[in-house]
Amino acid sequence: MYWTVLSSFFITELDPGHFSWIHGLSAFTFLTLTIGTWAAMRHRIRLHRQFMVGSYFGLVGAFTGAVAVPQRDVPQLFVHQPLVFSAAVAAVVVTAVTVVRLCMRSGPKAKGPVVPQPVAVDQRL
Repeated sequence: MYWTVLSSFFITELDPGHFSWIHGLSAFTFLTLTIGTWAAMRHRIRLHRQFMVGSYFGLVGAFTGAVAVPQRDVPQLFVHQPLVFSAAVAAVVVTAVTVVRLCMRSGPKAKGPVVPQPVAVDQRL
């Protein structure tokens, strides 16, 4: 996420040489990502969850904006190069499934409830 946010500051196609309102969203994303990461490192789970859910909805909104406008690259790729579009979608799906499976395999193992064990008492006392 940081790589994507920082690299977005080098995109100035909308107004050559100048920043646009999209760069403001990038700065906001950098801030919220930093706060969410800090909250996770401090074990402030609720705050971390709030910022990550907000980041997710921001991602969904950005995706919607990228595919809803017919002049954008994604719809143009779908119309003019469907094979390349299909390969890109397949690559994203394979990558996502791989990451999820790796996270599930290497994540913390679920533990059952803690059941106190009986303590052996020395009867010779």
